[in-house]
Order: sequence, then structure tokens, then C-alpha cells
Amino acid sequence: MEISIQDKYGPNGICFGCGPKNESGLKIKTYYMDDYYQLKFETNESHRAFQGAINGGIIGTLFDCHGNWAAAYELFTKYELKEFPSTVTAYFNVTLKKPTPSDKLLYIEASITEATMRKAKVNMIMYILKGEEKIITAECDALYVLIEENHPAYHRWE
Repeated sequence: MEISIQDKYGPNGICFGCGPKNESGLKIKTYYMDDYYQLKFETNESHRAFQGAINGGIIGTLFDCHGNWAAAYELFTKYELKEFPSTVTAYFNVTLKKPTPSDKLLYIEASITEATMRKAKVNMIMYILKGEEKIITAECDALYVLIEENHPAYHRWE
């Protein structure tokens, strides 16, 4: 499998959600799939809110980090930027549609709905597979904005 966007552009990141160097983090991996961005995530007992379902904060973290990397990669490739951009979350809105199982492989698909030189809007769905059927458990819409050198999160993975 090809290298994730995080491993390629932020291998020294320490973020709880997506930092490859955070030993106790979630270590999510975002992959570009031609017309959307995919994340597969294996849950475990430490992610539970209650028996059989994962915590809403974990769901929010998965959406936030995955959407941020999708937005940054979209701006990087669409505008042929010389360096990988630093983006931060302006907002994200999560809708929990039903309990998300704690014993299933989770999928998140992110689609860029708008991208300008300074920002990207992202829509995401989280689902599990039941045979071939996608069972959507949560949705998210978010806005990520490009930041400059004077921002404390600028190139935070270095």
C-alpha cells in the first residue's frame, strides 16, 4: 500500500489523532483515492464510551484530523504549492447518527466540496460495512484554513 499523507508530509507529528510519533495516539492514516480521501480505523477497548460503542470525542478526533490532512493535500495538489501547507480547523460539525460500534473496522470518506487558495470545505461520512452495505454512523462537515509562519501550529510536525 502506498504511504499515507501523514507519513509522507508529517512523519514527526505528535498530534494525538494523526501524529506518527505519538506512541499513545490514534495514528490515523489518510489516503487519497482519486476522488475522495479514505481512512480506515481499527477501534479497541480504550476508545469505548460504553459497552459496544466508541466515544464521541474519538469520533470527533478522527473526523478532525482526517479532514485537516485531506484539506491540506487538496490545497497542495490543486494549487501546486512549493511546500506542504499548514492548515487548521476553523470549524467542524459532527452529527452522531447512531452508536458507532467499538468492535468493527471504521471507514471515513472525505470529499472536498470547495477549495480556494486559503481554505477548503470538507464533507465526511463514517461508516461500517455490513456485507457490501455501508452503515453510516456519523457525518461531519468542516472548514480548514491555511495558516502563515507566525501561527503556533505552523509546520507543527517538524
